[in-house]
Amino acid sequence: MNQPIPIMIPKGASRSGTMLRPWRTRGASAYALALVMTLFYVCVYWFPGVLDVLVRPLDGSSQMLRGRVADQWFLYGTLYTLAVLIMGVRMLRRDGHERYHRYRTLVLMSVQLIAAYILPSMLARSGRGEFYFSYFWPLKPEVMFPSSMTQMMSSPDALTAFMSWWSLALLVIATPLLTYLYGKRWYCSWVCGCGALAETAGDSFRHLSSSSDRSWKLERMIIYPVFVIITVITALLWYEHANPHPALAEITASANRIYGFVIGGLFSGVIGVGFYPLLGSRVWCRFGCPMAALLGILQKGASRFRIEVNPTQCISCGNCTTYCEMGIDVRSYAERGETIKRASCVGCGVCSSVCPRGVLKVTSRV
Repeated sequence: MNQPIPIMIPKGASRSGTMLRPWRTRGASAYALALVMTLFYVCVYWFPGVLDVLVRPLDGSSQMLRGRVADQWFLYGTLYTLAVLIMGVRMLRRDGHERYHRYRTLVLMSVQLIAAYILPSMLARSGRGEFYFSYFWPLKPEVMFPSSMTQMMSSPDALTAFMSWWSLALLVIATPLLTYLYGKRWYCSWVCGCGALAETAGDSFRHLSSSSDRSWKLERMIIYPVFVIITVITALLWYEHANPHPALAEITASANRIYGFVIGGLFSGVIGVGFYPLLGSRVWCRFGCPMAALLGILQKGASRFRIEVNPTQCISCGNCTTYCEMGIDVRSYAERGETIKRASCVGCGVCSSVCPRGVLKVTSRV
């Protein structure tokens, strides 16, 4: 008589109870939460006066950190950082027993607190203006625009000049090298602030990402054109900088404004975060982020990163696909025994953690 195969679920790997909570499964409370989050982002970007009741209590903290009264962006940065830190602690309590998740979460929390909150505030206080060391082109395209780059490079202040070279080095050196060694996870799952929020505050909604073929096709139809658009805008800005032409300058400036409104505001903020409870935590990263597109191209074409599969142990439970925040049908790869090297994979490692049989292994070893 055949004995059933024992299923050993590692401590902390289960996300049990997720599907039983309406606010995590598109119930009425999920729509209410999405509405509140969406309205908050709309106010931050376009109606900041509405938020004064929340902004004014932060004047003391803003004066201490930035040397001026608070505004909607200080409120936003403070709430964003608190969300990453508080929900990061939750992640550590649940998944911290695994070294990969422990280090990854601690790095995400530290980068958000220091590089994206404290340091920009200190730079603003010193009169240099806010600068985010963890963001660079094409995710933050303006740092590579000629107006910003030439101004920083020609500055007599050594730190300001360093910031321009820092942005350039991250793009030209760190991006290809680290992506070759570790895949896009080095940035998307360890450094990026968008990823930090998705991996902490957004973890409760990761199972909402669609894994259908139609979603995959839509992903490729949107994300790569976004990358092409910001590349063209940047190139045109540099061309116009070298060959001044009023008509071209107006066209490029208008294109940049539209890009900032549609992609930088509406897509990355209002939809990308406001729709967490409805579409999952990586909507922006999956469909719109130009940085994810660039890293994905490098990961697919020239990287040691992959997820190895042990097909003999797969029981087709579907946990891996369910909890893939990027909507990858991981189970189909596992059932075929096919190594996973998708451009969209951010290497979070959760598919490996929720697998009861140890089928999947995230690695960069040759």
